[in-house]
Amino acid sequence: MLELYISTVITFFVLIDPLGIAPIYGVMMDGASKAYKRRVVLKACLTGTIILLMFAFLGNQLLKSLGIGMMAFKTAGGVLLFMIALEMVFERRTERREKRSEDFAHDHDDKIKDEDIEDPSIFPLGIPFIAGPGAIASIILLMAQNSGNYEMQGIIIGALMTALVLTMIILLAAGKIIDLLGQTIATAITRILGVLLAAMATQYIFDGIKGAFLG
Repeated sequence: MLELYISTVITFFVLIDPLGIAPIYGVMMDGASKAYKRRVVLKACLTGTIILLMFAFLGNQLLKSLGIGMMAFKTAGGVLLFMIALEMVFERRTERREKRSEDFAHDHDDKIKDEDIEDPSIFPLGIPFIAGPGAIASIILLMAQNSGNYEMQGIIIGALMTALVLTMIILLAAGKIIDLLGQTIATAITRILGVLLAAMATQYIFDGIKGAFLG
């Protein structure tokens, strides 16, 4: 159980990648007050939590209604996670996030008031930064693998909530963390996490193919 909890926390921490989100969030909130920044972080994390929990409890039923087998979804999810891992390793994910933040903020002046800043908590922070396709695919897979085992499912939900709380803490302390780590170290950590995610994704693919052909 402890192994499942730790591996699940790591999985969602890697997928959400709060260290990668933090500098983008800092750019979006440049010029905003501390109180407004806190409200945005709390709302973004709440949005991501609601979406991920919804897929955790309803995702398997959705797959069944569409006639999609779990092994097929597991293999597809592994491929998707592997693509995300490649983007993390080669910094494409961060570049895309920076482009979104620039598109979001290009109409705003350097000196702005809170009411002049469009609220980014739902999009893009809540979706797709926190509740992205990789995290959604993973929570469906993990819950389906432990279908009927409510104790294991409770551990998975607890691990997910732990990763989300860590994400909230990191975003709340985004400015200090960026100053402390520096952009170079933050980039290096993101790439290391990408390698770990690639290994997890490969295991998903192997398990899916093995289950489909060998039962």
